[in-house]
Amino acid sequence: MAKVTFTVDDATVRTLRATAERLGKPKSMVVREAIAEYGARAGRLTEAERRRMLAVVDDMVTRPATRPKTAVAREVKEIRRARRDGGRRHRAE
Repeated sequence: MAKVTFTVDDATVRTLRATAERLGKPKSMVVREAIAEYGARAGRLTEAERRRMLAVVDDMVTRPATRPKTAVAREVKEIRRARRDGGRRHRAE
């Protein structure tokens, strides 16, 4: 373990003390657990981000197609073949 020093405001110190006392844990353990939980959540989307992205997808789905299905199917087939064969053999356009 490493010993570190942080500067926090008085309200944070009061919250830390109260939480540690309520949980019956040392303050250092409360800080470790809080940082671990925050770190686990940090990579996730917020509810607002998730809703915005879903709205974009919903909008995309309602728009009419810009290319014929046969052209899309041909491109998907070419991509799958290229992946099976180890990638593109020429520069993408």
